[in-house]
Amino acid sequence: MVGIAAALEKRIGVGVDRFDRVFGVREAVSGSTISRSAPFVSTLGVPAMTSSNRPASSLRSQLLRKKPIVDPDQQSSGGLERTIGTFQLTMFGVGATIGTGIFFVLSLAVPEAGPAVVLSFLAAGIAAGLAAICYAEMASAVPVSGSTYSYAYVTMGEVVAMGVAACLLLEYGVSSAAVAVGWSGYLNELLNNLFGFTIPHALSAAPGDADPGIMNLPAVVLIVLCAVLLIRGASESAAVNAVMVVIKLGVLALFAIVGFTAFDSGNFSDFMPLGAAGVTAAAGTIFFSFIGLDAVSTAGDEVKDPQKTMPRAIIAALIVVIVFYLVVAVAALGTQPWTDFAGQEEAGLAEILRNVTGQAWPATILAAGAVISIFSVTLVTMYGQTRILFAMGRDGMLPKAFAKVSPRTHTPVNNTIVVAVVISILAAFIPLDKLADLVSIGTLVAFIVVSIGVIVLRRSMPDLERPFKVPGYPVTPVLSVLACLYILSGLHWTTWFWFGLWLAVVLAFYWFWGRHHSTLRGAEQDAR
Repeated sequence: MVGIAAALEKRIGVGVDRFDRVFGVREAVSGSTISRSAPFVSTLGVPAMTSSNRPASSLRSQLLRKKPIVDPDQQSSGGLERTIGTFQLTMFGVGATIGTGIFFVLSLAVPEAGPAVVLSFLAAGIAAGLAAICYAEMASAVPVSGSTYSYAYVTMGEVVAMGVAACLLLEYGVSSAAVAVGWSGYLNELLNNLFGFTIPHALSAAPGDADPGIMNLPAVVLIVLCAVLLIRGASESAAVNAVMVVIKLGVLALFAIVGFTAFDSGNFSDFMPLGAAGVTAAAGTIFFSFIGLDAVSTAGDEVKDPQKTMPRAIIAALIVVIVFYLVVAVAALGTQPWTDFAGQEEAGLAEILRNVTGQAWPATILAAGAVISIFSVTLVTMYGQTRILFAMGRDGMLPKAFAKVSPRTHTPVNNTIVVAVVISILAAFIPLDKLADLVSIGTLVAFIVVSIGVIVLRRSMPDLERPFKVPGYPVTPVLSVLACLYILSGLHWTTWFWFGLWLAVVLAFYWFWGRHHSTLRGAEQDAR
């Protein structure tokens, strides 16, 4: 395996070196050479040029121009404040991850794989874990907002970064909508247990549901509440999220304890009824819940000491997430036959507790925890979406309005409003099962890009300061790519179709607008 990984790393490195020769990464400046292995470059990263050393601005060079790496102490944050510490950032990762995969995606995944869904969680966790380690190195080396978009811009060039941005916009936008859709089921469970009434079905179901309604109004209310909190400030949002995460971890621990009291190993006897294909398909469905690990890396411009804080938060969040996912999944599967999970998409875990205990109070507590949990997931995924739009606006890939920050709250208010409106429309009218796989494909592609980016940056900038380095390099990033490709292979062709269509739309926008307004293009023109 080490030999295969080394061979792949060498091939990637050959591509990087060929790129250097074609586009002249080492540029002569006043008779000297700018080494790309220098730890950091100037804010714009564009050296002064004369008529004798100015490279031709070909179409290919425009598409593949790279953003320089900037020292976080020298880079302008564009009005954002560094107020988030390690604990709050870790809670961002946990908050955006634990909730979706357990509170309602479990009920979607079990019918696809049976009891072997435990292997699906494990496969998704391994792929996410390998990618998280790669994220940790990239976050320590490129500590800025924008997540994988910024990493791709630094390592692979502008057009690749725009393609990754398409994945991230899909990943965060659809994820927020999917999570908000699942909120209404637990909210109705809680209202019914506490007050004896529920929101009418017509106002809590999308038109495309199996039992259709007019719109999912609770989902829209949730998104509006999250938008208001995000506009108030990043530190306030982080503090509220941390409290909600602690509550939901306690609720899930309660579920596991009660669930294990009714554990029946016979429920695992027909372990893999749908074969390996079912395990792969379920892993693809589950994987979208690991978006939280990427969400950590969107906060680069608002984190204290980002080169150390971000890797620590990513690894800590990963450990907490995988442990809770596996424990709760095993406890749930032990309480009932796997065939009973079908039809439990709404408040599935609460229903399990009610069946186990024969009482309403445990289900009420779990429903309350789920309402809080899903709120925190939506909050963090919306936060990530707004920061990616901010980074793209700052780079000129989107109109400058997306890079504006409120001088009073130090938040990108325009982005938050746009995100809230778009996600509200998705959540109100599109069913959950149509959204989950689209999030997975965007997340998996982003994870692959980060893993390849580690290899590219190791070869192109070997002397770059990296407070955290991927252990087992180059095997770890190669395994990360292979694990993500394995899960991608299980996604339905319709998911690939919609993903390809969305990618084409974003790249068309880049071709006709983005490349002409890129900040790097402006810097090149100023240097002439």
